[in-house]
Amino acid sequence: MAGDTGMAGKVVLILWAQTLGPAGWCPLSPTGAQTTQLLVEPPWSPAVPWDRVTLTCQGSGTAGDTTWYKDRRPWWQQGREQVTVTESGTYTCHRPGTGLSSPVTVSD
Repeated sequence: MAGDTGMAGKVVLILWAQTLGPAGWCPLSPTGAQTTQLLVEPPWSPAVPWDRVTLTCQGSGTAGDTTWYKDRRPWWQQGREQVTVTESGTYTCHRPGTGLSSPVTVSD
C-alpha cells in the first residue's frame, strides 16, 4: 500500500523504544521477554581465573536480588550484581524479574 509508508517507521520506533527499556540495554529474547545477561570482563574466550575475570549480572529488579550459581549450586556471592571470579567453574546468575542467565565457563 503506497499510503502506509509512514506507519512502518512508527512501528519500528515503538519496537526500538521497548527494546531499550529504561536502562538502555535490555535485550529481548526470541519470545519478546527481557532476559538476564551475564557479562564477562575481559571479553575474550576462554575465560581463565588468572585474567581477573569479572562477571556482571544484568536484568530487571534490584541488584541486591541477584543470586549467583557456580556449577549449578548456589554460590556464596549472594546479592551482588558484580563479582570477581578466582576459581574455575560454570557460573550463572538469576534476577527475579528476568530469570536465569546463560552459563559462562571459567577454566584453568
